[in-house]
Amino acid sequence: MSDSTRVERRLTDEQRIKKVQEDARKSKYQLAVLSIIGVLAFLLIWQFAVVGGLLPSRYVPAPSEVVKLFFDKWVDPNPDGAVLGVHILASLQVALTGFFLAIIIGVPLGLFMGWFKGFESFMRPIFEILRPIPPVSWIPITIIWLGLGLQAKAFIVFFSAFVPCTINAYTGIRQTSPALVNVAKVCGASNFTIFRKIGIPSAMTMTFAGIRVALGNAWATLVAAEMLAANVGLGYMIQQGRSFARPDIIILGIVVIGILGVIFTWLLGLVEGKVLGWKK
Repeated sequence: MSDSTRVERRLTDEQRIKKVQEDARKSKYQLAVLSIIGVLAFLLIWQFAVVGGLLPSRYVPAPSEVVKLFFDKWVDPNPDGAVLGVHILASLQVALTGFFLAIIIGVPLGLFMGWFKGFESFMRPIFEILRPIPPVSWIPITIIWLGLGLQAKAFIVFFSAFVPCTINAYTGIRQTSPALVNVAKVCGASNFTIFRKIGIPSAMTMTFAGIRVALGNAWATLVAAEMLAANVGLGYMIQQGRSFARPDIIILGIVVIGILGVIFTWLLGLVEGKVLGWKK
């Protein structure tokens, strides 16, 4: 093969790669546009349904009213006694405290249980007893133990996020390829070295899936805890909206929780991409 032919083939391959990359960017852009159009279409249908009388405005506020309330609530503490920023910060403090504690404790626990048989035999019965207990059932006893402060609500959030973190880390490391483990053993690697260099990386995909589930559980449980035992927070704001017959307050709280969930899911995706970049 002549040098000119090689150069032409190399240029052709580079052009193909660039085309594939451009197509991927276009596809990503188109999907983003479709997502935005879908959200806008939903809001428009909702707005027209309220304005046209298909939905009772007394019980279902129009999106325009919720947007106006969103800006007003940053400076107006009525009727629940705090501005929106205070509610958001209070909920974030509780949710992130419990969520990160669940990751710090639950993920290593699941990895160790999945890899070391003796540790699994020791911890598995205790975990299986605690796992089926609904997180909200801990609220009454937690109030007795810890009161109504940050520690009590963070504990309830921790328990809801702890279980999926542990289960997915356990499942992920149990799915480690036996072929890779055997090759490492033949090369003389110790069990802990195999656990650290093969088992943990193999478990990361399932572990991040569990963390995503834990994030949703953390927010759901936080709202339940704040509705039952709090004096500030998004869940408390929703509860006060019900007490004052203000559906706009309720929907605003729900929308803010949804937006925060989207933001943290996106951030988690970035972290996952960095950690699992070697798999690409």
